[in-house]
Amino acid sequence: MKKNIVLLDLMIYVALPLLMWNVMRDYTGDYYAMLLSSVPGIIYTIYRFIEMKKVNTFGLFILLTLIIGTLIDVLAGSSLQLLWNNVYYAAALSLFFLFTMIIRKPIPLYFGLDFAELQGYDRTFSKRLYYKKPVYRVFQLITLCFALRSGIFAIFKTWLILEYGVEAFDKGILLRQAFSWIMTGITVAGFIYIGKIIKDSPQMVKEVQEEMDGDLRKMV
Repeated sequence: MKKNIVLLDLMIYVALPLLMWNVMRDYTGDYYAMLLSSVPGIIYTIYRFIEMKKVNTFGLFILLTLIIGTLIDVLAGSSLQLLWNNVYYAAALSLFFLFTMIIRKPIPLYFGLDFAELQGYDRTFSKRLYYKKPVYRVFQLITLCFALRSGIFAIFKTWLILEYGVEAFDKGILLRQAFSWIMTGITVAGFIYIGKIIKDSPQMVKEVQEEMDGDLRKMV
């Protein structure tokens, strides 16, 4: 199943955009070829969002980034401006991830709460557990990786634009997907490590449960 998803991602996010870009640019011009090549990814992402059957932090994040990304492409007005808009957007995402770290609300932590809830775990209990120092630190590191990924992508994309101009578009597609896979690997590894921390720390889980029981007694 996972292998099929990887192959489908590769086809939708890389193969089809590259094919459409190289075939259609001679007929529609660079700018419209760029816009059209993003359509398969947009449709596929919307399908993934609907398939989740639940509106949560992760789903909203995916939907909002899709809407914003589409808008900045459509409003660019030219192929070169579209490329630069993607650079600015990646830089803004990097700052956003850093901001969630600063205010002590790392966004991957809330993704983790969504996934835990989907598996049947109480969201309030999971949130208290995730904010325990050893677990929280890992979530902060995962968030930092998200920020670095977007920041490094912005830097590399800037270099590609300055070096190749509009021809940087197809190289950017490959770069973005490579970064996406690396980030997915880091995130999965991070969540696995968090699971190990929780499994190896029964006392920490017990403390959270006692805190929850204490709050219930106060309410009564």
